[in-house]
Amino acid sequence: MPARLRCGSDPYLAALSWAATGLDVETGRAAPSDLVCVSHAFSAVAETGTLVLVSGGDNPTTLNFLPDTHIVVLNAADIVGDYESVWQKLRGAYGKALMPRTVNFITGPSRSADIGHSLLLGAHGPRTLHIIVVSDEA
Repeated sequence: MPARLRCGSDPYLAALSWAATGLDVETGRAAPSDLVCVSHAFSAVAETGTLVLVSGGDNPTTLNFLPDTHIVVLNAADIVGDYESVWQKLRGAYGKALMPRTVNFITGPSRSADIGHSLLLGAHGPRTLHIIVVSDEA
């Protein structure tokens, strides 16, 4: 992968020491030329291994779908048991009757075999997905 990536201005990602990595890090919406993007997951569902990403100014949804490689940072404390718990967590974070622009549920890299039964990776999003689970516990 190139030593260049794009991420949103999510406060969690912005607080990381990117300078120490030697990577060229750009922020904002993903462009078709971006090969690697990093997102911060709102939550994850243990029952299905699904990531939950919300969109907004801090987390443009283009980061989830345009790059060939998508890296998602997930706090271990944000993993819940089931989908119902995700919706409860969203209501708690955003307030009654409010939601982010988009809630994306991601359960692995994109793939399809719709046409001619030939498997195509990256049909509707990244070809590869890497998940980094972090814990704030010492």
